[in-house]
Amino acid sequence: MKFIYPAVFRKNEDGGYHAFFPDLECCEADGETLDDAIENANEACRTWITVELEEDEPVMPYVSDIEDIEVKDGDIVRNISVNIRFYEGWDE
Repeated sequence: MKFIYPAVFRKNEDGGYHAFFPDLECCEADGETLDDAIENANEACRTWITVELEEDEPVMPYVSDIEDIEVKDGDIVRNISVNIRFYEGWDE
């Protein structure tokens, strides 16, 4: 199953990047470069979704339209795509 959520990447004072997902509560990542931050955001998103799917009654949040996300000057918004494969007995 494919999940796609927008992430906001914001440059830090030290030159690295901080990423957060407006739709996924407390889902954040950092990286020394934008590529590192994207990779770490992808893993954070995958982990967040996996944990939610393990709940008795998982609730996947609504996906914001990129145009509706409030950003600051210099922010970069990218859609992060996560593929999760379900296997026999995954929910046991």
